[in-house]
Amino acid sequence: MPAIGDRSLFYIDLKLPRCFVIAPEFEVLSKVSGLKSRPCRTALQNMQQSGGKTQSSGYILALDLGTTGNRAFVFDADGKIISQAYKELTQYYPQPGWLEHDPIEIWQATCWVMQTAIQNAQIAPTDIVAIGLTVQRETCLIWDQTTGQPLHKALVWQDRRTAPLCNQLQEQGYAQEIYERTGLIIDAYFSATKLSWLLEHFADADLKNILAGTIDTWVLWNLTAGKVHATDHSNASRTMLMNLASCEWDETLLGLFKIPAHILPQIQPSLGIFGVTDRSLLEAEIPITAILGDQQAALFGHGCNYPGSMKCTYGTGSFLVAHTGSKIVRSQHQLLSTLAWTQAKASDTLDVGYALEGSIFTSGACIKWLRDGIKLITTAAETETLANQVTDNGGVYFVPALSGLGAPHWDMSARGAFFGITAMVQREHLVRAVLESIAYQVQEVVQAINASNSISIAQLSVDGGACENNFLMQFQADILGIPVERPKMREITVQGIAFAAGLAVGFWKSYEALVQQRQIDRVFEPGVGRNRALDNFVSWQKAVERAKHWVD
Repeated sequence: MPAIGDRSLFYIDLKLPRCFVIAPEFEVLSKVSGLKSRPCRTALQNMQQSGGKTQSSGYILALDLGTTGNRAFVFDADGKIISQAYKELTQYYPQPGWLEHDPIEIWQATCWVMQTAIQNAQIAPTDIVAIGLTVQRETCLIWDQTTGQPLHKALVWQDRRTAPLCNQLQEQGYAQEIYERTGLIIDAYFSATKLSWLLEHFADADLKNILAGTIDTWVLWNLTAGKVHATDHSNASRTMLMNLASCEWDETLLGLFKIPAHILPQIQPSLGIFGVTDRSLLEAEIPITAILGDQQAALFGHGCNYPGSMKCTYGTGSFLVAHTGSKIVRSQHQLLSTLAWTQAKASDTLDVGYALEGSIFTSGACIKWLRDGIKLITTAAETETLANQVTDNGGVYFVPALSGLGAPHWDMSARGAFFGITAMVQREHLVRAVLESIAYQVQEVVQAINASNSISIAQLSVDGGACENNFLMQFQADILGIPVERPKMREITVQGIAFAAGLAVGFWKSYEALVQQRQIDRVFEPGVGRNRALDNFVSWQKAVERAKHWVD
C-alpha cells in the first residue's frame, strides 16, 4: 500500500505485535488510500437498525491463514469475492524434520492482507459486517501476555521434532486412552507434544504471564488488542488436549503433557461472537463471528453438514473429511474422530457436529517433487497432458511416502518409491503413476470411512490445486465408483469461513440457500476405466506394503 505507507498512516510496530492505522481524521485516510468515507458506524449497526435484513452495502472479510501464506478476501452480499490479498510466509527449517513460522510475521502479514483487501475493494472498514478466521490447524506457540512477544517461533503442524516423545507415549501404553479421549492418534502432527516441548525449553519462564494457543488464538488475541484469549472447538479438537465428548480441555491429558490449564485459551462455539477488532487496527470495531480450522471451513463451504457428505481438499497433502452428524463415530481403521463445527443453541446448549478425517501427508507435494525435485516436468498442468499420452501406467506404481504415510497407515518410517519399472517405461508412465497414486490414497481413506460409518459415501466434493487436473479427477471417480463434484468457486475454504461468519451475525439468513446457490463446474462420473483401476489398486497396495517400515 504505497499511498498509505508514503504518508506514514499505516505501520506495524516491530517491537510489539500490533498493527496500527493512524487516522485521526477518517476523511484523510479515505483520500490517501482510496477507501470510501462513511459515517463512523459499523455495517453491523446499520443492519441492526434496519431490522437485521441483509444490506447490499455490507461485506464479510474472510481471513485464511495457511501454511505457506496469509490471505484476505472480501465477500459481498451475493456471496461473491470482490477483492483479495496474499502475503507469503517465510518457512524456517532449523533442522531436518523441523518447521517453524515467525508469529510476528504471521501477525504483520495478517494486518497487511486485511488492509490491502479492503483497499482493493474500495470500501470503508465500517462497511464490513463481520470477520471470519480460518487457519492452519495444530501449529502452536507460547507468548508473554505483557509484552506480546512470542517466546519462540511457532511449531508448524508438519514439524516432527516431538516424534520421540510420541513413540515414548505409545510404548507406555497411552495410545488407546488418548484416542478414546480425543479421537486422535498419538503423533507429532498435533499440538500437545509441541506445547510440551516449548514449555520444557522455557522452564524458567513465569507461567503466570504465559499464554498458549494455535494460530487462530494468536491472531484473535492481537485483533482484539489482547482482550480475548480464545479458540473454537474445531481447532481445539486438533490439539490432542480437548475431550471430544465434553468439548472441554481434558484435565487428565493436561496432566500427562504437563500443560497448565490457565495458559490455554477459552474454547468457544465455532459460529458466534468472539470479540471485536481493536479500533486502532481499522478505525472500526468489527465483530469476529466465526473461527474454523481450514479443513472444517472447506467442509462448511461445500455444504457438507449431514451424515454421509464428504469433501477432499487436494493440497500439499490430501484431507478427507466426512460429516458424521451429532454423534462421535469411532474408526477401527486409524481414521481421526474430530469435530466439524459447533454453534450455541438458544437454550444455551451446544449444537455439535462431528466428523471422520483421513489425513494424507503427500499429494500435491508429489507434483511439486516431479517439477522441482527430479525435474521430470516444468509445470504442474503438464501432468494432465502427459498422463493422457499413454493408455495405462505401463505397470509402474508410485508410493507417495515422501514424508511417511498418513491415514490409514500412519507409518512415519515409510519412504517413497517407484515399483515395476522396466526398459519400456517412459516419462509419461512415471507421471501417470504419480497421479494415480494420489487417487489410490483417497480410495484407501474412503474405504476406511465407509467401513467405519453406517452411511456410505455417495459423492465426493473436491477442492484444492490438484482438482484442476481433469485426468486425476476422472481417475478418482473411476476408482471410487461415485461422482466427483468440482465447484466453480475454487476458494472453498474462504467461502466456508465467509458463510459461517455471515450466518453467525445474520448477514445471511439461510445456510441451505447459500449452499444451493453454489455453481458446479463439472461432475466426473465413474467411467469405463473403473475395472482396470480397481485391478491396479490391488497392485498399488502391494507396492505400499513393500515401502512401509523402510527406515529403522
